[in-house]
Amino acid sequence: MPISEGVTKLLMKWGDGDESAFDQLTAIIYDDLRRLAASYLRKERPGHTLQATALVHEAYLQLLDMRQLDWKSRAHFVNVAAQMMRRILVDHTRQQMAQKRGGGLFKVPLSRAEGVAENQDDVDLIALDEALSIFAKRFPRQARVVELHFFGGLQLDELTTVLKESGVETSHRTTERDLRFARAWLHQAVSNAATVS
Repeated sequence: MPISEGVTKLLMKWGDGDESAFDQLTAIIYDDLRRLAASYLRKERPGHTLQATALVHEAYLQLLDMRQLDWKSRAHFVNVAAQMMRRILVDHTRQQMAQKRGGGLFKVPLSRAEGVAENQDDVDLIALDEALSIFAKRFPRQARVVELHFFGGLQLDELTTVLKESGVETSHRTTERDLRFARAWLHQAVSNAATVS
């Protein structure tokens, strides 16, 4: 049985109250979540206080609270996990900023944030999150591609597969165009926000 089918069956069993299914699910997904978090945080500034293990554990704890969700598939799970990681990272940044009261914004390489800029400048995560929220209202499919890639760590081939599993009719080429469009739009939005600040 392919891993995605196994994950889907375990998610459904867990949703029906089978606690052992979550233990089995954890064995399958924990390493993937850890790998994604480590990949994302590897690009962060030195001395960043949130570690990959802490990010995964926080996402894991939030997933425990979502047992009642009507899990549809592995793609649904990946979408939810990517959204959780995004919220956790943005919340962490806001907490750090509140503690410092305006001191040193949490910066991520803009190239990591969907390669939004050619010049590899840094962008603050809150500005990116706000731009992505606005973008999602107008372009939901493209925003999902960005979120899965940037916060979920999925590569282009994985993106197309996950989108198809979640019922989005797309192709590799369309997903690639969505990613390019999102990069350009977000670059413009974040650049405009930076000049206004």
